[in-house]
Amino acid sequence: MVFFIIGFVSLFADMTYEGARSVIGPYMEILGASALAVSLVALGEFIGYLMRLVSGLVVGKLRSSKVLWGLTIGGYIINLTVVPLLAIAGKWQAALILIILERSGKGLRTPARDVVLAETSDEMGMGKGFGIHELLDQIGAIAGPLIVSFFIEAHGYKTAFEILAVPAVISISLIISASMLYPHVKSVEKKLKKGKILSFRFVLTMLAISLLSIGFLHWSIISYYIEDLRLVSDYMIPLLYAIAMGTDAIIAIPLGILYDKYGVRSLVVGPFLAASIPLLLALRGYPCLIAVASLWGIVMSVYETVIKALVADSVEPENRAYAFGIYNFIFGISWMAGNIMAGILYTKSLFPIKLIMPIIALISLLPLAIVVINDINQRTKN
Repeated sequence: MVFFIIGFVSLFADMTYEGARSVIGPYMEILGASALAVSLVALGEFIGYLMRLVSGLVVGKLRSSKVLWGLTIGGYIINLTVVPLLAIAGKWQAALILIILERSGKGLRTPARDVVLAETSDEMGMGKGFGIHELLDQIGAIAGPLIVSFFIEAHGYKTAFEILAVPAVISISLIISASMLYPHVKSVEKKLKKGKILSFRFVLTMLAISLLSIGFLHWSIISYYIEDLRLVSDYMIPLLYAIAMGTDAIIAIPLGILYDKYGVRSLVVGPFLAASIPLLLALRGYPCLIAVASLWGIVMSVYETVIKALVADSVEPENRAYAFGIYNFIFGISWMAGNIMAGILYTKSLFPIKLIMPIIALISLLPLAIVVINDINQRTKN
Protein backbone atom coordinates (compact mmCIF):
# COMPACT_ATOMS: atom_id res chain seq x y z
CA MET A 1 0.00 0.00 0.00
CA VAL A 2 2.69 2.50 1.05
CA PHE A 3 4.83 1.50 -1.94
CA PHE A 4 2.06 2.55 -4.35
CA ILE A 5 1.21 5.72 -2.40
CA ILE A 6 4.84 6.80 -2.77
CA GLY A 7 4.57 5.93 -6.45
CA PHE A 8 1.68 8.38 -6.81
CA VAL A 9 3.58 10.94 -4.73
CA SER A 10 6.30 10.74 -7.38
CA LEU A 11 3.75 10.87 -10.19
CA PHE A 12 2.35 14.23 -9.06
CA ALA A 13 5.77 15.54 -7.99
CA ASP A 14 7.21 14.77 -11.42
CA MET A 15 4.22 16.38 -13.06
CA THR A 16 5.25 19.55 -11.21
CA TYR A 17 9.00 19.80 -11.53
CA GLU A 18 9.51 17.87 -14.77
CA GLY A 19 6.93 20.11 -16.38
CA ALA A 20 9.10 23.07 -15.39
CA ARG A 21 12.40 21.37 -16.27
CA SER A 22 11.22 20.60 -19.78
CA VAL A 23 11.39 24.31 -20.68
CA ILE A 24 14.09 25.65 -18.34
CA GLY A 25 16.62 25.97 -21.19
CA PRO A 26 14.39 28.04 -23.53
CA TYR A 27 12.84 29.97 -20.60
CA MET A 28 16.27 31.11 -19.41
CA GLU A 29 17.24 31.93 -22.99
CA ILE A 30 14.16 34.15 -23.21
CA LEU A 31 15.18 35.80 -19.90
CA GLY A 32 18.57 36.63 -21.47
CA ALA A 33 20.82 33.80 -20.27
CA SER A 34 23.83 32.61 -22.29
CA ALA A 35 24.70 28.94 -22.93
CA LEU A 36 27.24 29.08 -20.09
CA ALA A 37 24.62 30.61 -17.78
CA VAL A 38 22.18 27.82 -18.68
CA SER A 39 24.89 25.28 -17.92
CA LEU A 40 24.83 26.65 -14.34
CA VAL A 41 21.54 24.77 -13.96
CA ALA A 42 23.96 21.94 -13.21
CA LEU A 43 25.02 23.92 -10.11
CA GLY A 44 21.49 23.38 -8.85
CA GLU A 45 21.83 19.70 -9.70
CA PHE A 46 25.13 19.58 -7.80
CA ILE A 47 23.72 21.30 -4.69
CA GLY A 48 20.75 18.97 -4.87
CA TYR A 49 22.99 15.93 -4.99
CA LEU A 50 25.14 17.37 -2.19
CA MET A 51 21.93 17.54 -0.15
CA ARG A 52 21.36 13.88 -0.98
CA LEU A 53 24.73 13.02 0.51
CA VAL A 54 23.93 15.04 3.62
CA SER A 55 20.47 13.49 3.89
CA GLY A 56 21.81 9.94 3.48
CA LEU A 57 24.52 10.49 6.08
CA VAL A 58 22.09 12.06 8.56
CA VAL A 59 19.54 9.24 8.21
CA GLY A 60 22.28 6.61 8.40
CA LYS A 61 23.85 8.18 11.49
CA LEU A 62 20.74 9.04 13.52
CA ARG A 63 18.87 5.78 12.75
CA SER A 64 15.49 7.48 13.24
CA SER A 65 12.29 6.98 11.25
CA LYS A 66 11.12 10.42 12.41
CA VAL A 67 14.23 12.02 10.94
CA LEU A 68 13.80 10.04 7.71
CA TRP A 69 10.19 11.13 7.26
CA GLY A 70 11.00 14.70 8.32
CA LEU A 71 13.63 15.00 5.60
CA THR A 72 11.30 13.35 3.08
CA ILE A 73 8.31 15.61 3.77
CA GLY A 74 10.40 18.77 4.16
CA GLY A 75 12.23 17.99 0.94
CA TYR A 76 9.00 17.57 -1.01
CA ILE A 77 7.65 20.87 0.34
CA ILE A 78 10.77 22.79 -0.77
CA ASN A 79 11.07 20.84 -4.02
CA LEU A 80 7.51 21.54 -5.17
CA THR A 81 6.42 24.89 -3.74
CA VAL A 82 9.14 26.89 -5.55
CA VAL A 83 8.14 25.68 -9.03
CA PRO A 84 5.07 27.94 -9.47
CA LEU A 85 7.24 30.89 -8.38
CA LEU A 86 9.10 30.63 -11.71
CA ALA A 87 6.08 32.48 -13.10
CA ILE A 88 7.28 35.70 -11.42
CA ALA A 89 11.01 35.31 -12.14
CA GLY A 90 11.74 38.41 -14.20
CA LYS A 91 15.45 37.70 -14.65
CA TRP A 92 17.41 34.55 -15.43
CA GLN A 93 19.33 34.94 -12.15
CA ALA A 94 16.06 34.69 -10.18
CA ALA A 95 15.00 31.65 -12.18
CA LEU A 96 18.37 30.02 -11.48
CA ILE A 97 17.98 30.59 -7.71
CA LEU A 98 14.54 28.96 -7.79
CA ILE A 99 15.91 26.03 -9.76
CA ILE A 100 18.67 25.58 -7.17
CA LEU A 101 16.09 25.62 -4.35
CA GLU A 102 13.93 23.08 -6.19
CA ARG A 103 16.90 20.75 -6.68
CA SER A 104 17.96 21.19 -3.03
CA GLY A 105 14.52 20.11 -1.84
CA LYS A 106 14.61 17.06 -4.07
CA GLY A 107 18.07 16.26 -2.75
CA LEU A 108 16.92 16.27 0.86
CA ARG A 109 14.08 13.83 0.31
CA THR A 110 15.40 11.39 -2.29
CA PRO A 111 17.76 9.06 -0.30
CA ALA A 112 15.25 8.83 2.56
CA ARG A 113 12.39 8.03 0.17
CA ASP A 114 14.51 5.45 -1.69
CA VAL A 115 15.21 3.63 1.57
CA VAL A 116 11.43 3.24 2.08
CA LEU A 117 10.98 2.15 -1.55
CA ALA A 118 13.72 -0.46 -1.26
CA GLU A 119 12.22 -1.85 1.96
CA THR A 120 8.62 -1.97 0.71
CA SER A 121 9.59 -3.49 -2.67
CA ASP A 122 11.97 -6.15 -1.35
CA GLU A 123 9.53 -9.05 -1.77
CA MET A 124 8.60 -8.32 -5.40
CA GLY A 125 12.25 -7.97 -6.50
CA MET A 126 14.32 -4.82 -6.19
CA GLY A 127 14.62 -4.20 -9.93
CA LYS A 128 10.92 -4.77 -10.58
CA GLY A 129 9.99 -2.58 -7.61
CA PHE A 130 12.07 0.36 -8.76
CA GLY A 131 10.79 -0.27 -12.30
CA ILE A 132 7.14 0.01 -11.21
CA HIS A 133 7.96 3.15 -9.24
CA GLU A 134 9.73 4.64 -12.24
CA LEU A 135 6.71 3.87 -14.44
CA LEU A 136 4.41 5.82 -12.11
CA ASP A 137 7.07 8.50 -11.78
CA GLN A 138 7.30 8.93 -15.53
CA ILE A 139 3.56 9.07 -16.08
CA GLY A 140 3.79 12.34 -14.17
CA ALA A 141 6.92 13.31 -16.06
CA ILE A 142 5.01 12.87 -19.34
CA ALA A 143 1.90 14.69 -18.17
CA GLY A 144 3.85 17.68 -16.80
CA PRO A 145 5.56 18.70 -20.06
CA LEU A 146 2.31 18.12 -22.00
CA ILE A 147 0.46 20.43 -19.60
CA VAL A 148 3.23 23.01 -19.87
CA SER A 149 3.25 22.75 -23.66
CA PHE A 150 -0.50 23.36 -23.83
CA PHE A 151 -0.46 26.37 -21.52
CA ILE A 152 2.62 27.92 -23.17
CA GLU A 153 0.87 27.77 -26.53
CA ALA A 154 -2.45 29.03 -25.12
CA HIS A 155 -1.41 31.52 -22.42
CA GLY A 156 2.40 31.74 -22.17
CA TYR A 157 5.08 30.67 -19.70
CA LYS A 158 3.61 32.47 -16.65
CA THR A 159 0.32 30.56 -16.64
CA ALA A 160 2.12 27.30 -17.45
CA PHE A 161 4.21 27.59 -14.28
CA GLU A 162 1.26 28.72 -12.13
CA ILE A 163 -0.89 25.69 -13.04
CA LEU A 164 1.82 23.36 -11.68
CA ALA A 165 0.80 24.36 -8.13
CA VAL A 166 -2.11 21.88 -8.35
CA PRO A 167 -0.12 18.61 -8.63
CA ALA A 168 2.37 20.03 -6.09
CA VAL A 169 -0.33 20.24 -3.40
CA ILE A 170 -1.58 16.70 -4.18
CA SER A 171 1.94 15.23 -3.93
CA ILE A 172 2.69 16.88 -0.58
CA SER A 173 -0.65 15.64 0.84
CA LEU A 174 0.09 12.06 -0.25
CA ILE A 175 3.61 11.92 1.24
CA ILE A 176 2.25 13.10 4.60
CA SER A 177 -0.33 10.27 4.39
CA ALA A 178 2.42 7.71 3.62
CA SER A 179 4.39 8.78 6.72
CA MET A 180 1.32 8.21 8.89
CA LEU A 181 0.67 4.74 7.42
CA TYR A 182 4.32 3.57 7.67
CA PRO A 183 5.84 5.44 10.63
CA HIS A 184 8.57 2.87 11.40
CA VAL A 185 11.17 2.08 8.71
CA LYS A 186 12.85 -1.15 9.82
CA SER A 187 16.14 -0.81 7.94
CA VAL A 188 16.71 2.64 9.49
CA GLU A 189 15.89 1.64 13.05
CA LYS A 190 18.08 -1.48 12.82
CA LYS A 191 21.52 -1.10 14.43
CA LEU A 192 24.57 -1.00 12.17
CA LYS A 193 26.83 -4.04 12.03
CA LYS A 194 30.51 -3.55 12.70
CA GLY A 195 32.87 -3.79 9.73
CA LYS A 196 33.16 -2.38 6.22
CA ILE A 197 30.10 -0.42 5.09
CA LEU A 198 30.76 -0.25 1.35
CA SER A 199 32.30 -2.97 -0.82
CA PHE A 200 35.00 -2.65 -3.50
CA ARG A 201 32.31 -3.67 -6.00
CA PHE A 202 30.27 -0.65 -4.92
CA VAL A 203 33.30 1.64 -5.33
CA LEU A 204 33.99 0.35 -8.87
CA THR A 205 30.35 0.78 -9.79
CA MET A 206 30.44 4.38 -8.53
CA LEU A 207 33.51 5.03 -10.69
CA ALA A 208 31.64 3.74 -13.75
CA ILE A 209 28.59 5.86 -12.94
CA SER A 210 30.77 8.94 -12.47
CA LEU A 211 32.31 8.59 -15.95
CA LEU A 212 28.95 7.81 -17.53
CA SER A 213 27.39 10.89 -15.90
CA ILE A 214 30.13 13.21 -17.15
CA GLY A 215 29.49 12.01 -20.69
CA PHE A 216 25.68 12.15 -20.41
CA LEU A 217 24.41 15.43 -21.92
CA HIS A 218 21.95 17.29 -19.67
CA TRP A 219 18.51 18.18 -21.05
CA SER A 220 19.08 21.88 -20.31
CA ILE A 221 21.92 21.93 -22.87
CA ILE A 222 19.93 19.84 -25.36
CA SER A 223 16.88 22.14 -25.12
CA TYR A 224 19.05 25.28 -25.19
CA TYR A 225 20.69 24.06 -28.41
CA ILE A 226 17.28 23.36 -29.97
CA GLU A 227 16.02 26.82 -28.98
CA ASP A 228 19.25 28.61 -29.97
CA LEU A 229 19.11 27.24 -33.50
CA ARG A 230 15.29 27.48 -33.64
CA LEU A 231 15.10 23.87 -34.75
CA VAL A 232 11.46 23.59 -33.59
CA SER A 233 8.74 25.90 -32.20
CA ASP A 234 8.84 26.62 -28.45
CA TYR A 235 5.84 24.44 -27.65
CA MET A 236 7.53 21.46 -29.33
CA ILE A 237 10.44 21.40 -26.84
CA PRO A 238 8.34 20.14 -23.89
CA LEU A 239 6.75 17.63 -26.30
CA LEU A 240 10.20 16.25 -27.06
CA TYR A 241 10.82 16.04 -23.32
CA ALA A 242 7.51 14.20 -22.95
CA ILE A 243 8.78 11.68 -25.53
CA ALA A 244 11.88 11.21 -23.36
CA MET A 245 9.76 10.67 -20.25
CA GLY A 246 7.41 8.34 -22.12
CA THR A 247 10.32 6.21 -23.29
CA ASP A 248 11.64 6.19 -19.72
CA ALA A 249 8.25 4.96 -18.48
CA ILE A 250 7.86 2.23 -21.12
CA ILE A 251 11.34 0.81 -20.58
CA ALA A 252 11.43 1.03 -16.76
CA ILE A 253 9.80 -2.30 -15.82
CA PRO A 254 11.59 -4.32 -18.54
CA LEU A 255 14.90 -2.85 -17.36
CA GLY A 256 14.05 -3.71 -13.76
CA ILE A 257 13.22 -7.29 -14.72
CA LEU A 258 16.47 -7.52 -16.70
CA TYR A 259 18.36 -6.33 -13.64
CA ASP A 260 16.69 -8.96 -11.42
CA LYS A 261 17.77 -11.62 -13.95
CA TYR A 262 21.21 -10.40 -15.10
CA GLY A 263 22.37 -7.99 -12.40
CA VAL A 264 25.01 -5.37 -13.24
CA ARG A 265 25.29 -6.65 -16.83
CA SER A 266 22.01 -4.86 -17.61
CA LEU A 267 23.83 -1.56 -16.97
CA VAL A 268 26.22 -2.01 -19.91
CA VAL A 269 23.75 -0.54 -22.44
CA GLY A 270 23.88 2.89 -20.73
CA PRO A 271 27.30 4.12 -21.98
CA PHE A 272 26.53 3.25 -25.62
CA LEU A 273 23.22 5.12 -25.56
CA ALA A 274 24.65 8.17 -23.75
CA ALA A 275 27.49 8.35 -26.30
CA SER A 276 24.99 8.41 -29.18
CA ILE A 277 23.02 11.43 -27.94
CA PRO A 278 25.35 14.34 -28.91
CA LEU A 279 26.13 12.68 -32.24
CA LEU A 280 22.45 12.47 -33.18
CA LEU A 281 21.69 15.94 -31.81
CA ALA A 282 24.29 17.48 -34.12
CA LEU A 283 22.35 16.14 -37.14
CA ARG A 284 19.41 18.44 -36.21
CA GLY A 285 16.60 16.79 -38.22
CA TYR A 286 13.19 15.95 -36.69
CA PRO A 287 13.82 12.16 -36.71
CA CYS A 288 17.18 12.75 -35.01
CA LEU A 289 15.60 14.97 -32.33
CA ILE A 290 12.99 12.30 -31.61
CA ALA A 291 15.77 9.70 -31.41
CA VAL A 292 17.73 11.97 -29.02
CA ALA A 293 14.68 12.34 -26.76
CA SER A 294 14.05 8.58 -26.79
CA LEU A 295 17.66 7.64 -26.01
CA TRP A 296 17.83 10.28 -23.28
CA GLY A 297 14.74 8.73 -21.69
CA ILE A 298 16.25 5.23 -21.79
CA VAL A 299 19.47 6.40 -20.11
CA MET A 300 17.45 8.15 -17.39
CA SER A 301 15.50 4.92 -16.86
CA VAL A 302 18.80 3.06 -16.43
CA TYR A 303 19.69 5.51 -13.65
CA GLU A 304 16.30 5.30 -11.96
CA THR A 305 15.81 1.51 -12.10
CA VAL A 306 18.96 -0.51 -12.73
CA ILE A 307 21.40 1.72 -10.85
CA LYS A 308 19.12 2.33 -7.85
CA ALA A 309 18.40 -1.40 -7.55
CA LEU A 310 22.13 -2.09 -7.84
CA VAL A 311 22.91 0.41 -5.07
CA ALA A 312 20.28 -1.16 -2.77
CA ASP A 313 21.59 -4.67 -3.48
CA SER A 314 25.27 -3.77 -3.05
CA VAL A 315 25.05 -3.08 0.69
CA GLU A 316 23.31 -4.44 3.76
CA PRO A 317 19.77 -3.02 4.27
CA GLU A 318 20.87 -0.96 7.28
CA ASN A 319 23.53 0.76 5.13
CA ARG A 320 21.21 1.77 2.29
CA ALA A 321 20.83 5.37 3.49
CA TYR A 322 24.61 5.82 3.31
CA ALA A 323 24.81 4.08 -0.07
CA PHE A 324 22.00 6.13 -1.65
CA GLY A 325 23.49 9.34 -0.28
CA ILE A 326 26.95 8.56 -1.68
CA TYR A 327 25.60 7.37 -5.04
CA ASN A 328 23.48 10.48 -5.51
CA PHE A 329 26.35 12.78 -4.61
CA ILE A 330 28.72 11.09 -7.07
CA PHE A 331 26.09 11.18 -9.80
CA GLY A 332 25.34 14.85 -9.12
CA ILE A 333 28.90 16.16 -9.05
CA SER A 334 29.77 14.16 -12.18
CA TRP A 335 26.71 15.34 -14.12
CA MET A 336 27.42 18.92 -13.06
CA ALA A 337 31.02 18.65 -14.27
CA GLY A 338 29.91 17.23 -17.61
CA ASN A 339 27.20 19.86 -18.04
CA ILE A 340 29.52 22.78 -17.28
CA MET A 341 32.09 21.29 -19.63
CA ALA A 342 29.41 21.11 -22.33
CA GLY A 343 28.46 24.75 -21.68
CA ILE A 344 32.07 25.86 -22.07
CA LEU A 345 32.57 23.77 -25.21
CA TYR A 346 29.26 24.81 -26.74
CA THR A 347 29.13 26.06 -30.31
CA LYS A 348 26.16 26.02 -32.66
CA SER A 349 27.74 23.02 -34.40
CA LEU A 350 28.19 20.95 -31.18
CA PHE A 351 31.46 19.77 -32.75
CA PRO A 352 33.62 19.76 -29.55
CA ILE A 353 30.84 18.19 -27.49
CA LYS A 354 30.19 15.35 -29.93
CA LEU A 355 33.90 14.47 -29.88
CA ILE A 356 34.65 14.57 -26.16
CA MET A 357 31.51 13.48 -24.27
CA PRO A 358 30.91 10.16 -26.09
CA ILE A 359 34.51 9.10 -25.37
CA ILE A 360 34.09 9.79 -21.64
CA ALA A 361 30.80 7.89 -21.55
CA LEU A 362 32.36 4.85 -23.24
CA ILE A 363 35.36 4.81 -20.87
CA SER A 364 32.86 3.93 -18.10
CA LEU A 365 32.66 0.46 -19.66
CA LEU A 366 36.12 -0.37 -18.25
CA PRO A 367 35.22 -0.41 -14.52
CA LEU A 368 31.85 -1.94 -15.42
CA ALA A 369 33.63 -4.79 -17.20
CA ILE A 370 35.69 -5.49 -14.06
CA VAL A 371 32.51 -5.65 -11.96
CA VAL A 372 30.80 -7.99 -14.45
CA ILE A 373 33.86 -10.31 -14.67
CA ASN A 374 34.16 -10.44 -10.88
CA ASP A 375 30.44 -11.25 -10.54
CA ILE A 376 30.75 -14.07 -13.08
CA ASN A 377 33.83 -15.47 -11.31
CA GLN A 378 32.04 -15.28 -7.97
CA ARG A 379 29.03 -17.21 -9.29
CA THR A 380 31.36 -19.81 -10.86
CA LYS A 381 33.06 -20.39 -7.49
CA ASN A 382 29.73 -20.74 -5.73
